[in-house]
Amino acid sequence: ERPEKLATFSSHATPFVALLKVGYWQRNVVSEDSRIFWNLFVRHDGEYRVVPVAYPVSMDANAAPGFRQTVANLYRQHRRWTYGVENVAYILFAFMHNRKIPRALKVRAVLVQIEGFWSLVTHPLILFAVGWMPLIVGGSAFGASVLSYSLPVVAKFFLTAAMFGLVASAAYSILLVPKRPEEFGVLRSVALVAQWLLVPLTLVAFSAIPGFESQLRLMTGRYLGFWITPKTRVQLIPKPALKPHG
Repeated sequence: ERPEKLATFSSHATPFVALLKVGYWQRNVVSEDSRIFWNLFVRHDGEYRVVPVAYPVSMDANAAPGFRQTVANLYRQHRRWTYGVENVAYILFAFMHNRKIPRALKVRAVLVQIEGFWSLVTHPLILFAVGWMPLIVGGSAFGASVLSYSLPVVAKFFLTAAMFGLVASAAYSILLVPKRPEEFGVLRSVALVAQWLLVPLTLVAFSAIPGFESQLRLMTGRYLGFWITPKTRVQLIPKPALKPHG
């Protein structure tokens, strides 16, 4: 990641003195963990940034007792994450009233946020439907146009580029995974690779659709409340027994 593009999200630490300066976090927004960054960014006239720290963290899994409930909870969680687009309005309003922040910094911050939430919703749908949607929606009129003959070439280019990126991400992710514990069979390793085959579908189900719903809710005034994700702590690998000394 490029540090100048980062904002706080989920696991982060904020100095207590900085929290005092902005009156702590806002309690009337859903994405308060990212809003606090923009509160401090505006409070310090743009002289505030995120410092990435490579540090292991232990987190509970978003896993319900049943599969269907787990899928539903994942959807709600991703919908809450994509609801962070609500910060765009705050950023635009705050930037208009703070003339001490450099204009170039304002423009870059706004464009990064808008492009990020826009691509989060549109890119999975475009890649998923770029090959067949125009032919179905356009009908015979589109099928007789010159563009319809160029569509396979354009679609092939985009899908090939996306496939290269997906394969590279899968390979890099699998290489970073620690060695498979002896308690688990080979099927766990097979499932780890097979899950990447579902990425085109999971991106649509857990990125594009919840993101579209979040933005549609903001547009129509059907605002979300804060939904606390139910977590389940599962001890997959038994902890070794402590041996008494002496």
